[in-house]
Amino acid sequence: MAAAAAGSGGAGGSSPLPGKPVMVVGIDDSDHSYYALEWTLNHFFSPGQPQQYRLVVLTAKPPASSVIGIAGVGSAELLPTVEADLKRTAARVMEKAKMLCAEVAQVSDARYESMEGDARAVICEAVDRHHAEILVIGCHGYGKWKRAVLGSVSDYCAHHAHCSVMVVKRPKHKH
Repeated sequence: MAAAAAGSGGAGGSSPLPGKPVMVVGIDDSDHSYYALEWTLNHFFSPGQPQQYRLVVLTAKPPASSVIGIAGVGSAELLPTVEADLKRTAARVMEKAKMLCAEVAQVSDARYESMEGDARAVICEAVDRHHAEILVIGCHGYGKWKRAVLGSVSDYCAHHAHCSVMVVKRPKHKH
């Protein structure tokens, strides 16, 4: 079960308006995630147009113990350092998301959340908690072997989230 790592706040201090459907955008500290957020802002939150969705931007912070794993003797001493680094990364992701929302689309009705836990569980729980109509996530573009070994958050969410799921892929650059 995912646990709250950091609170949320509306952009510009406004609280979400009741009655609008919710769109959750799950991001991490990757270009693929930032592209998915920017694509979503450009296609669903055009400046000057009324917002059709309440936007929830979410990032998952893995527990420090899962990053260290079974490193052996002395690894417990690393926990505070790893935890601080993971918190800084999550804060950086949220700051970049807020900046994109403000600069690309001037989103007025947004919520920003950083939750601790496995990204797959955190995202699906957020969809349920916010009663989201749509989930948007980026795609790292892993091949089938890498997906099989590492797992795919987008594949998992497409099968387990209780809403429509849009996976945004970055266009491939042709050489």
